[in-house]
Amino acid sequence: MAILVTGGAGYTGSHTCVELLAAGYEIIVLDNFSNSKPESLNRVKELTEKDFPYYKVDLLDRRSLRDVFSNHPIEAVIHLAGLKAVGESTSLPLHYYHNNITGTLILCDVMKEYGVKNMVFSSSATVYGMPERVPISEDFPLSATNPYGRTKLMIEEILCDLFVADSSWSISLLRYFNPIGAHESGRIGEDPSGIPSNLMPFITQVAVGKLNELLVFGNDYPTVDGSGVRDYIHVVDLAQGHVKALERVMSSKGVDAFNLGTGTGYSVLQMIAAFEKAAAVKIPYKIVARRPGDVAICYADPSKAKKELDWMAVRGIEEMCRDSWSWQKKNPDGYDTKVISK
Repeated sequence: MAILVTGGAGYTGSHTCVELLAAGYEIIVLDNFSNSKPESLNRVKELTEKDFPYYKVDLLDRRSLRDVFSNHPIEAVIHLAGLKAVGESTSLPLHYYHNNITGTLILCDVMKEYGVKNMVFSSSATVYGMPERVPISEDFPLSATNPYGRTKLMIEEILCDLFVADSSWSISLLRYFNPIGAHESGRIGEDPSGIPSNLMPFITQVAVGKLNELLVFGNDYPTVDGSGVRDYIHVVDLAQGHVKALERVMSSKGVDAFNLGTGTGYSVLQMIAAFEKAAAVKIPYKIVARRPGDVAICYADPSKAKKELDWMAVRGIEEMCRDSWSWQKKNPDGYDTKVISK
């Protein structure tokens, strides 16, 4: 029996595939490669020395999805596929709602048809909207400030309704905070299309000379230095959280949400300083206006995941910065890099 990983060629997906294979699982990967590249999966095979099938399939393509389920004995699904750029979602809301929500509905329908009722869902801390206080625990009120966040929140509600209607489902909702870092080998990492919308790939692309300077959105927040504070988690810790959540859904029934974060917040300016120290590279930056919808401070209370999943983040900010830089330095053009420096 195998684990189907939707969106398995992406940033979180590729690292999750490595951890699943290391834990002894068989995997099947499904990705439409709209924001990822097959090369990431080739490198997962290289790193793990294990082979697995992968398919270029869009979740909106029900027939092709059914073919994957027909051809493989699937035991559980780790559902990572989805559009994820907050800014883009505000200008293309219908595209985001159709892709993320309709794709998930089709996936759940096909899972039900083939008797597969175990799922780990890639949600987001955006479902907490503008939290009134920190740290954020799973019982906080839920809301969203942009279409991307609303798709995650709506899918969580859909999955909860699915369990109410059929209690044989087992679902973990993983609310990510801010994944950064890369595999320690520097062979897989974050490879965004265009100008990065997330902080760390923006920093690393400035460091490698692809971008001239970093834009810091706001320096007048009520924080330690005026810049926004976030909970950054190493992507390998995040990936290992998926393995722990998978163990849970395979051995129990129900639907439950878990924060995957470190419980520590760092400001943008603190992140710049930490990266400069880890990489020995100066990062020029410019303060610009706040982005609408950004909150001042956001970090997790991860104690529930520790108690119920036996999981906690163990990699610190120095390791996150070092591994991010190692990936970018070895792959200045991401997976399109022709010659990899040793």
